[in-house]
Amino acid sequence: MQLKFLYVLPLPFSLNKFLPRLKKILYGNDIIVSMKHTTKSAPPRSVLQPMLLPLLERMKTVYIIWFSYYQKLPKTHRYTLGEKIDGIFIDIIETIAAASFLNKGGKAPYVRLAIRKTDTLKVLLLVLFETKSLDAKKYINLSTKLEEIGRMLGGWNGQLTRQNKQNSPK
Repeated sequence: MQLKFLYVLPLPFSLNKFLPRLKKILYGNDIIVSMKHTTKSAPPRSVLQPMLLPLLERMKTVYIIWFSYYQKLPKTHRYTLGEKIDGIFIDIIETIAAASFLNKGGKAPYVRLAIRKTDTLKVLLLVLFETKSLDAKKYINLSTKLEEIGRMLGGWNGQLTRQNKQNSPK
C-alpha cells in the first residue's frame, strides 16, 4: 500500500512540533490527508470470460482436466490414442457450440453427434485405463464428469425431440 499526501504542504509543520520533548506532537488544526493509491482494476468477468452454455462450460472444464493428464501420458499412447481422444474432445466442444447457435430444428443432429462422440470418448478413455496409461483416480475423475455431460446431452436431446413432435403437423 502506498500512501500519498495530497494538498498538504510541509510549511505549516514547524520543526519543534515533531521533537519528542514536547507533550503534543500534532495540534488539532493540523490535517494529514492520505489516500490509498491503487493500480488499474481488473476488467469485469464478462470481459475476461464470456458466458457459456452450462453444458459447454462443463465440457471446457473436463477438457482442461484431460489436457493436464494428456501431457503426462506415456509416449506410446500420447501420440496415438491420446491425440485421438484430444481431437474428440475438441470435436465435442465444437459440436455443442454449433448446436447452441442453431435454430430449434437444426440442433437435434448436432446434439446426437455430440452424444455419439461422448460415448466414443468414454470407450477410448477405458482403453487408456485398461492399458495402465491412465491411473484409476484420473480415469474415475474424467469418467464421472463425462457421465454427467452425457446425461445433460441426453436431456437436451429429449427436450428437442419433444419440441419437434409438438411442432410437427398432424
